[in-house]
Amino acid sequence: MSAFTVAAVQMRSGIGVARNVADATALIREAAGMGARYVLTPEMTTILDRDRDRLLAAIAPEESDPSLAAFRKLAAELGIHLHIGSMAIRLPGDGVANRSFLIGADGAIVARYDKIHMFDVDLAGGESYRESRLYRPGSTATVADLPEARLGLTVCYDIRFPHLYRALAKAGASLIAVPAAFTKTTGEAHWHVLIRARAIETGAFVIAAAQGGHHEDGRDTYGHSMIVDPWGKVLAEAGSDPGVIVATIDPAESATVRQRLPSLANERAFAPPATPGAPLKAVSSP
Repeated sequence: MSAFTVAAVQMRSGIGVARNVADATALIREAAGMGARYVLTPEMTTILDRDRDRLLAAIAPEESDPSLAAFRKLAAELGIHLHIGSMAIRLPGDGVANRSFLIGADGAIVARYDKIHMFDVDLAGGESYRESRLYRPGSTATVADLPEARLGLTVCYDIRFPHLYRALAKAGASLIAVPAAFTKTTGEAHWHVLIRARAIETGAFVIAAAQGGHHEDGRDTYGHSMIVDPWGKVLAEAGSDPGVIVATIDPAESATVRQRLPSLANERAFAPPATPGAPLKAVSSP
């Protein structure tokens, strides 16, 4: 393994797929021009739309999606690993997958990951989200090998479930991707601490490519794409506008940090409380 440059693309995707693909393409080219060999785009790169009927009319199954075909061609042209953070992919019936694609430098699809955790919440101020009404959750954690590092795939709300990240780290991931469309409300409160916490807990680099700003469908996203090292240090951070951030990372640093703080190795299984709601008993050391 050797040091290499990674990039996070920040977008403000709207309801027009063609325009979003054009915007993403320009930013991906910019990232490649900055020396990035791995480029990550945000969650819902190709469309961000809460209108169910309009969304369903705009998307396609994976095998016939023209946006995915265009991104595969772009990756091969640029000779990079292109990670489309996620796209809305039509499933049989009215189902939709929030699917992440890692595309190799030859244009082949290296890995797919369907977002596992659905964002079903009511926020202060009347904001309400019910991803499970449209999207079908995934059920399988995914890692894939880049030439320089093993990559763990996650999407947005997954960041709140640390056991997933520990599983990816234990499977050898030294770099974990978090494409996201965090709301402005939750982002202001939790984004930085969650991204840094997942890096520290796993001893992995975390790259988070976000949506940012006010979108056509009326939502506001937080932005602040980040690249964080295994010690929790922020190597690069964006603001709220579209753009690209880059950092050079060395996967060997992940192994060094895990040796210094071997929390993954020190983890032990434990029994849950015998009765739901019962207090945990303190256990003193001998």
